[in-house]
Amino acid sequence: MGKIRVLSPVGVVGSETFVVPALPRAWKGLTVGFLDNTKHNFDRLVEGVGVALKERFGVTRIVHLKKANAATAAAPEIIAALSKECDLVFAGSAD
Repeated sequence: MGKIRVLSPVGVVGSETFVVPALPRAWKGLTVGFLDNTKHNFDRLVEGVGVALKERFGVTRIVHLKKANAATAAAPEIIAALSKECDLVFAGSAD
C-alpha cells in the first residue's frame, strides 16, 4: 500500500510594523513613479495621468517601470530603481 502525504493549508502569519510616510503636500518638482504590472492599457493610463500630474501639479518627471508579468512580484532591481529615483510611487493595474 502506498503512502499519502497530507499538507496543511494553514500558513504562518507574520507581523511587521512600519510607518507609511505621508503624501507630499506639494508635488511641484517631484519625480513620480508607476509600477506597471503589465496588464493591458496600464501604459495608456500612466501616460494620461503623467501628463495631468505635470500640467496640474508641477511634477517634473514620470518614471514608468514594468514587472515581468502580473502574476509575480516586482524584481528587486525594479523596486530599488523606483525607490532611488522617485519621491512617490504608484502601483497599478488596468485592463
